[in-house]
Amino acid sequence: MIKVIGVIGAGTMGNGIAQVFAQSGFTVKLHDAAAPAIDRALKTIDKSLAKFVEKGKMTAENRDAALGRPSAAPSLDAFADVDYVVEAVVENLDIKRTIFGALDTITRPDVILTSNTSSISITTIGAATTRPSNVLGMHFMNPVPLMTLVELIRGQATSPEAMQTASDLCRTLGKTPVEAADYPGFIANRILMPMINEAIFAVMEGVGTPEAIDSVMKLGMNHPMGPLTLADFIGLDVCLAIMEVLHTGLGDPKYRPCPLLRRMVAAGQLGKKSGRGFYVYA
Repeated sequence: MIKVIGVIGAGTMGNGIAQVFAQSGFTVKLHDAAAPAIDRALKTIDKSLAKFVEKGKMTAENRDAALGRPSAAPSLDAFADVDYVVEAVVENLDIKRTIFGALDTITRPDVILTSNTSSISITTIGAATTRPSNVLGMHFMNPVPLMTLVELIRGQATSPEAMQTASDLCRTLGKTPVEAADYPGFIANRILMPMINEAIFAVMEGVGTPEAIDSVMKLGMNHPMGPLTLADFIGLDVCLAIMEVLHTGLGDPKYRPCPLLRRMVAAGQLGKKSGRGFYVYA
């Protein structure tokens, strides 16, 4: 019986994941290497739930109950009694493998360990543990409280039972699970990131302004958000990291990250989170 969830990483994705589990009645232990990040995450969850109440999507009573379920975990040792883990740290294989290796010794052998990675091999992450059959990808979409899709990635050794447990858990959260194979970028980013990368090439080559490119995709292709606005929202550093995984993992030059993307990331123009990307944010 899954009752206590461990979430590692209190950034944008981590706090959203913690929130949806808390809303669905699970006790959540939230850990981040930077302790102040947990305080920010809990405040973000508070604000997010307040908006649900304002819009009539949640009662004040249910919000108060949800707010009582997440708590700060000062170290991974606090995960000794969790029933399920979702890791949501930066897209760095070495960091993820270190975390999963530690979780393997701290958590019970039956506990399923999942990664919110958007592109990194689940098989490689699972190989850092003695339980690869209980390791899988659980890729939530941003913003987590609003988006219904969860991409479930089956590693080479992931068991059908672990995949079924994750799938059932997604439905408990009100999410729709879709299974993807363990190839670089999986389904979502294998398709999305090359489109974003091509839009950046179009800017670099002067084919159109960011506003023009986004308008074409919104008004002509019926996308709710243009690719460059979306890139700013995701974070250009994240987009670059995923393109590098695609390029390295698949070896095809069509996945070469756009030089303009590299230059913007080097300049610290990461999108909304830094205040400037293809657009300027107050």
